[in-house]
Amino acid sequence: CETCSKEEAKYRCPRCMKYSCSLLCVKKHKLALSCNGVRDKTAFISVNEFTDLNLLSDYRFLEDVGRTADAAARHCIVHSPATKRLLYCLRNKARGCNIELKTLPVGFTKRRENSTTFNSMENKFYWHLKLVFPHCHAEYTLKGVPDDKTLADILKPYIDPVESDPVVCQRLKIYTASPQSDVRILMKIENRRRNSVRYNELDASRSLLDNLKGKVIIEYPTLFVVLKTLKNDMVVLGQDGGEPAENSDSESSSLSSVEEGEIRDSS
Repeated sequence: CETCSKEEAKYRCPRCMKYSCSLLCVKKHKLALSCNGVRDKTAFISVNEFTDLNLLSDYRFLEDVGRTADAAARHCIVHSPATKRLLYCLRNKARGCNIELKTLPVGFTKRRENSTTFNSMENKFYWHLKLVFPHCHAEYTLKGVPDDKTLADILKPYIDPVESDPVVCQRLKIYTASPQSDVRILMKIENRRRNSVRYNELDASRSLLDNLKGKVIIEYPTLFVVLKTLKNDMVVLGQDGGEPAENSDSESSSLSSVEEGEIRDSS
């Protein structure tokens, strides 16, 4: 037994492969190693150690994934008229603002966490927004961000040396210590080939709505905040020497036939 080192081992943990002699030692090892005792179905196994049992385990794992995806597709919320009507309304309002908003099927993480709403009385979007700070490996999620708020005001609680939260300021000290002129706000361009990822640079002095016009958004916007003085792998369209900057008017008018089909179906 690897816990008490006294008795002969009778059990082996499927998770960490530790040997135990009794239920008491099993519980002790789980507590000491923070082990849940559940076998890791996706753990790496070298080719030399791969057996028929591992192959069978992988096959069953894929079957479980298929069943879970099928159950999500059959969920009542997917076929609810109210849900379809809400999504259609949201996409339609976005199109009216020159934004191509695309929604994912139920079961996708971004679909579950998206809290974007449209207030008809104020004629205003309240966006679910994700801020990513690559140089500090930090991410923050904002809910209910009004579309008339400027990007500079949105970032103030994070990178402003005076107005930011002390805990956040400490984590993002690379940003707070840099002049505001060095800050760049980028957003990934959707519907491009995987090997040609490009980003649009946004204007911090303009509102969120103005910056989103002419863009394709999948569920909600994700903004990447980078510094000019620090190296990053994000290529801004129009600054890579190979492609011209995007024309936002032409981009917004090219709604894909798939998306149009989805809107007609949901109506």
